[in-house]
Amino acid sequence: MIGFLFDRLPDQDIDSHLLSIEGEEVIDIVRHHQIVYAQPFVEALGIIPLWLLAVLGPIELGWLFILLGVALGLHALYITMRERRDLFVVTNMRVFRATGVFSVRIATMPITRILDITVEKPLIGRFLGYGHFIFESAAQAQGLRKIRFIPDPDQRDLTIQRVVQRSGLRGPRTSMDRQMMEGR
Repeated sequence: MIGFLFDRLPDQDIDSHLLSIEGEEVIDIVRHHQIVYAQPFVEALGIIPLWLLAVLGPIELGWLFILLGVALGLHALYITMRERRDLFVVTNMRVFRATGVFSVRIATMPITRILDITVEKPLIGRFLGYGHFIFESAAQAQGLRKIRFIPDPDQRDLTIQRVVQRSGLRGPRTSMDRQMMEGR
């Protein structure tokens, strides 16, 4: 039922941001883990007691509880749409993040700029299957640094590492590299 409702929400238009003429192809589109919908779900549940108070409570304050319920519902809807429209996209040329409900913000980092990816998995994230990415790049200021609540972060990290490897930026390890890594 909830999946049906999510499918009705407007989505980001990823294709319009691709460099199709240059041969850019989507490798992975990542949405946030479902844990991000916990807050709007609790807020939506909070509407029930407010509206019960509007009906069963003091009649003079009924309108206040109805308005509070509507405001809480609108806030829950906004958070749901914000999280639903926050996409992290991995292509064969870059990674980018499209965010925004009323306006759209695109933050891009070319694959060539990715120096390091740190994967953080908090304790609850390890149990529920989410983590956070922290990108280190060659640029000083970057619009794409931390991506939170990524489902299956280890698999997503491997996907990005494969894209970086295939781009030719990091060649295969030679025996000399291995010896240096082992301290010989």
